[in-house]
Amino acid sequence: MSLEPTTVAIVELAWARLLGLADDAFPNARRDGLERITRIDDDAKTVTFVKLFDVGVMVGPRWAVDAAAEVDDESLTLHSTMLDLTHGHDGHGLGAAALYYSDVLLEIGPSEVAAVSREPKHCAEVEGQCPPDDVNEVGLTGLDEQFALVTDEGLAIAGSGYNIWEGILAHLGTLVTPELRQQGLATYVTAVAVEEAMASGLVPQWRARLDNDASRATAAKLGFDQAGTQTTVLLG
Repeated sequence: MSLEPTTVAIVELAWARLLGLADDAFPNARRDGLERITRIDDDAKTVTFVKLFDVGVMVGPRWAVDAAAEVDDESLTLHSTMLDLTHGHDGHGLGAAALYYSDVLLEIGPSEVAAVSREPKHCAEVEGQCPPDDVNEVGLTGLDEQFALVTDEGLAIAGSGYNIWEGILAHLGTLVTPELRQQGLATYVTAVAVEEAMASGLVPQWRARLDNDASRATAAKLGFDQAGTQTTVLLG
């Protein structure tokens, strides 16, 4: 792990707020030797387990938190374990993902195959060429900031961007047209989004499903460090 302490602090602050914890929940847990934080939310429509750096967090209704009490953190990172815990409450979706971060500014030059566009219509064109499952997972045209690669012929071939979480994280999403995947376009267009995010004072976050080798490979190529996991199931 090569992340700077200030980056770690920012990531922990953002996730503490996202999970409904006190701002200092992660450092306090570490200071007190607490390996897992729990928060009861009996109105929750999801059950979530996040392992961030060396601290786990379980959030959900009391029955779910109680059921997880005797389960180790490594098991809770598995989607199958969370589905078993919530089976009696119709637990389904969303899956397990790795969380990646970076605080190293990337050096990128101009692309040899396409120019960068900030026109939302180009990201919409990328979505129009991709399978619905990919479109729904990334949500490219719904991102706060969007960037696309457009060829000299005016064809949009890849897009990336980010949503701003808690005013401090840039949660990234990237989509490449199917026929042009595995050619480095995802890495390049994501690097553009990362550069813009860091220029705006945000810490870039990449989330990849644990079974998505291509997405995890993109994180590695970008020099991101894996800092944890997020496993979530929907209820009802």
